[in-house]
Amino acid sequence: MCDVDHLVSVVFSGLAPLVIEGVTDEGGLIRVWARTPCGPVACPGCGTGTSRVHAYQKRVVADVPLDARRVRIVVGVRRLKCTVVQCVRQTFREQLPGVLERYQRRTSRLAGQIGAVVRELAGRAGSRALSVLAMGVSRHTAVRLLLRLPLPELRIPRVLGVDDFALRRRHRYATILIDAETRRRVDVLPGRGADALEAWLRKHPGVEIVCRDGSGAYAEAIRRALPDAVQVGDRWHIFHNLAEAVLKEVAAHSACWAKVGPPIREGKRAATTLQRWQQVRDLLDRGVGLLECARRLNLALNTVKRYARVPEPERLIRAPQYRPTLVDPYRDHLRRRRAEEPAVPVLQLLEEIKALGYTGSQNLLYRYITQGRVEAERSSLSPRRVSRLLLSRPEGLSDKDRSLLGELTAACPQMTALADCVRPFADLLTPRAGNAERLQQWTTAVRAVDLPHLQAFTRGLDFDKNAVRAALTLPFHNGGTEGVNTKTKRIMRQMHGRAGFDLLRHRILLG
Repeated sequence: MCDVDHLVSVVFSGLAPLVIEGVTDEGGLIRVWARTPCGPVACPGCGTGTSRVHAYQKRVVADVPLDARRVRIVVGVRRLKCTVVQCVRQTFREQLPGVLERYQRRTSRLAGQIGAVVRELAGRAGSRALSVLAMGVSRHTAVRLLLRLPLPELRIPRVLGVDDFALRRRHRYATILIDAETRRRVDVLPGRGADALEAWLRKHPGVEIVCRDGSGAYAEAIRRALPDAVQVGDRWHIFHNLAEAVLKEVAAHSACWAKVGPPIREGKRAATTLQRWQQVRDLLDRGVGLLECARRLNLALNTVKRYARVPEPERLIRAPQYRPTLVDPYRDHLRRRRAEEPAVPVLQLLEEIKALGYTGSQNLLYRYITQGRVEAERSSLSPRRVSRLLLSRPEGLSDKDRSLLGELTAACPQMTALADCVRPFADLLTPRAGNAERLQQWTTAVRAVDLPHLQAFTRGLDFDKNAVRAALTLPFHNGGTEGVNTKTKRIMRQMHGRAGFDLLRHRILLG
């Protein structure tokens, strides 16, 4: 069985530099009585050691909790007198680095534990968590402690990742800078304009490669500040832009691929589309400009452009998009009953499908019938699903999806050409040395087929040609910056948008 002195030395091992004289139990508080050890102490002014005591004082500091109870240490410290007459510090109070720091009311280890909590949770959440751990501080103190945590040393990376995030969507933005190789946070800049990034790059030279998205402001800032730096576009954004172009092409040819399933039903909207297309084509054939066509027909300019872009009106007739409903499993029964008895009441149909297991409402059945989804031969595929099949890896599709995709792409020459264009570009997203030449060949092939939206995508690639080529040939990318942005959004949600830019920047860089 160990003695009391050994037990105290084990429990309060973090206070080893102090001489513990006693411990008292005060219910929810444990009070430790201690003093500093005797011996000479170096003067902070001249560095001369002295043990000449001028006075004795007491300091009360908080320590890490014990047994879920708060711990207070009453320390007797000496005020010493320097023996050097010319020293500017005639007297000074001794300190114990690592245990007692100047002007602090907490021990270093307690401050470290509180700092670890507020680093993750910040103000109110950190205060609530610390109160459960018997280290209660107010939310204001938690924020002050957070801002006192030292930021990591600023080191200029060789490969810099740049991206923006919204402080308040559509109003205020900021720019995040990271080391694209190590994913280490470098800095956070207010705003997302070219001037702020250009000033930072000029102030911190040494960056050789910059990974960014398609932002023209960032590209201009890099060109002005670092004309010799290599700009690398983000492959995810490039593929995302391709996906949007593919979706537009698929929607434009929905009249073709929808015939793979049930054909599209003609209706009032289809007749209106055909009429407007004919009106636009007649005016254009007479030499009327696009803006004047919009004025005469009372249509938006972009709408007139969309009608003028397609050579035949069928491309504008799109397959309707329906969400799956609880009535879908009983569609064949409803169609058979309405064919046998055209005047059958809806309530009777409702009772019949309820007996078959239908759990939906009467209003849902009414909407299903009035939309014409019982007898109408409409495609159940949406343009988004077709584009997803085109953009998916072939080995990741099931046999059923591969068979469906083959039928969809064979619906018309444009769909076949679209599928032939998507697969080679997806192969370019794996960086290789010869991808720049392959990209030029792919662009030439796309511009030779009748795919206007995909051709617009190639023109967008030409605007940022060098960055796109670097993205397809170099291994660097902006994925790490996007990951930091995701964590930044979590931090902002944690603080409910109440934190200022300085506090948010501090938390991002500490992460």
